[in-house]
Amino acid sequence: MGRLSGFKYRAIIAILKKFGFEFYRQAAGSHEIWYNPQTNKFTTIPNHVGDMPEGTLRAILKQADIDVEAFLEMK
Repeated sequence: MGRLSGFKYRAIIAILKKFGFEFYRQAAGSHEIWYNPQTNKFTTIPNHVGDMPEGTLRAILKQADIDVEAFLEMK
């Protein structure tokens, strides 16, 4: 279990909103596109039940250009 394990969709969204992200549009299936107008960054987030896999969360943060440490400080 890494430091990014145990995060659910709603918790991730709440933290991303603190970084300035807002819902942009629905994508294929249960995926959503979120956008930050300040940084002009997009990220795709799967809206699934249960915990987000750590690798998926790392990919979301990489797309959003958010440092893991900064993300963990905002929780």
